[in-house]
Amino acid sequence: MKLFVPGRICLFGEHSDWAGGHRRTNAELEKGYTLITSTNQGVYAEVQPHPTSLILKTSLSDGTRHGPFTLPMEPAALLEEAEKGSFFSYAAGVAYQILTNYRVQGLEIDNYLTDLPVKKGLSSSAAICVLVARAFNRIYDLKMTTRDEMECAYQGEIKTPSRCGRMDQGCAYQHPILMVFDGDNINVREFSVSSNLYMVIVDLGVGKDTLLILSQLNHCYPFAENELQNKVQHFLGPLSKEITQSAYEALRVGNAEAVGELMTRAQHAFDEHLIPACPSQLTAPVLHKVLNYEPIQPYIWGGKGVGSQGDGTAQFIVKDEECQRKVIEIIERDLQMSCLKLVVEASKHVRKAVIPAAGFGTRLFPASKAMKKELFPVIDRTGRAKPAIMAIVEEAVNAGIEEVCLIVQSRDIDLFESYFKTPPRIEHYNKLSKENKAYCDYLIELGSRLSFVTQDVQEGFGHAVYCAKDWVNGEPFLLMLGDHLYASDEAYSCAKQVLDAYERVGHSVVGLKETPIDELSNFGCVTGIWSEESMLSVTEFYEKPDPEYAREHLHVDGMDDDSFLTVFGIYVIEPQVFGFLEQNIEHNLRERGEFQLTSCLDDLRKADGFSGYVVKGRRFDIGLPEEYRQTVIDFRNA
Repeated sequence: MKLFVPGRICLFGEHSDWAGGHRRTNAELEKGYTLITSTNQGVYAEVQPHPTSLILKTSLSDGTRHGPFTLPMEPAALLEEAEKGSFFSYAAGVAYQILTNYRVQGLEIDNYLTDLPVKKGLSSSAAICVLVARAFNRIYDLKMTTRDEMECAYQGEIKTPSRCGRMDQGCAYQHPILMVFDGDNINVREFSVSSNLYMVIVDLGVGKDTLLILSQLNHCYPFAENELQNKVQHFLGPLSKEITQSAYEALRVGNAEAVGELMTRAQHAFDEHLIPACPSQLTAPVLHKVLNYEPIQPYIWGGKGVGSQGDGTAQFIVKDEECQRKVIEIIERDLQMSCLKLVVEASKHVRKAVIPAAGFGTRLFPASKAMKKELFPVIDRTGRAKPAIMAIVEEAVNAGIEEVCLIVQSRDIDLFESYFKTPPRIEHYNKLSKENKAYCDYLIELGSRLSFVTQDVQEGFGHAVYCAKDWVNGEPFLLMLGDHLYASDEAYSCAKQVLDAYERVGHSVVGLKETPIDELSNFGCVTGIWSEESMLSVTEFYEKPDPEYAREHLHVDGMDDDSFLTVFGIYVIEPQVFGFLEQNIEHNLRERGEFQLTSCLDDLRKADGFSGYVVKGRRFDIGLPEEYRQTVIDFRNA
């Protein structure tokens, strides 16, 4: 298995992690608010299980190879190595933490590439810790969420002499995050940006005494005893909260200019409030020379120091990609300082939807012999009769989807095309009311968004989705079932709710519904840990569980003992899923005789993370006679 863990850079809210931690003893302090994002650089590794040992081979950013370092997977040996403070200590500390909480064997990690500079405020040590935690999680399927990996990495690193802050292991997340620190409690909120933001990270080439900075600032806590300490607490509390929350809103809408202005404001406030607490390290003449260097000013929106600040690293937000290139050229030429490019990438817009509709409809026989089940009529809330597939396509298009792919049998293409793409015969068209003639034009316009991909051999839901691989063409896609209808309980449709959830977290999302235990055998089921209201970090997918398995493995905290979360029938899926589907198909790995999607979603969860969103709405099944009858009754009033 290959893994990548990026470095992280603190955009706003330096020091607020440990400052917010002092709320354990002084509840009058403000919570800590921090914005961080991952870097383009990081650590790359190939990992595999080992029966008895922890083995690490590593490559540092200068290209030198070290190791293999080998330790037995025994608590005493791992803890002893962790406390030494060597590079191998980070891996040993995390392995000790894993062994304390899980039953695992060993691990072999070949960190074959590191392009992340060390000791530059980019959390290189934290990236190694997260790498080890993630490797154990993925290899042994420990059902850890990204948050769990982050916490395990932190607990492992503090077994070493390192005194990292709680924010450092935020590199576990591949997307920008807002972290809120309240004593020992941490809230993490993933978010996405609407347009690319271009940054330049500058190695000032001087250095700073981080331990001295932290020591001096910590003297100001937990209770302020003079004006200097009051100013430190004010900056790291209310002022940092205000700036960081403003930056969060600006980042979400992609307002680079506002982010730059906030960076400059944050640096000025830092200088005013914190330099007097540790002037020998925070006066930072080199940092300020670079921030104020006149030739780069036309190309930047703003800039500030990074990490504990001092003369370590600077960051700029620049106006565009060309300005990024220009700033790097000027700084490297004039100041002989090395630079890194960083792009905070916009979330990928979901343009495409896939709807499988190639099944025979066995459970609706013999009606399905006369008519495709996707064409069975329903009545929508406007009182208009339409085939079920049209209601599903409209759900997708009304949520902002631009193109829809129907997976059909080749012999049925003409049938669907005649409905969506062919006007009625003129003598029939002339009999329509003015309103229905307009609706006929709308139907043809809807059909212009449709493409058809064939699945002539029905070998399971996973196989049907795989048929759309070439059409999807490497984009994230909305997946909806061809025999489910949806009705929202809110202003936004069910599909739009799931798409919005994807925009927030930036990785695959499955719509969920609370379901009683006696219905679980009809649905795929998930479990996980709540990350925010209605949002779950998924730790397991399981297809149609029996009650015994569900009670033991799939219960979610905070829910009734007889209630579970099942798949709603709407997903947003990253295209990496096709690799897992292809592997199953090539190796003929079937479940109950077919190629299923659920196990591949679980593989995608392990590789890239997966969230679940509890949809505020209802699903209607047309796949069974009694369910179809009830759908016809209820969908009209939904």
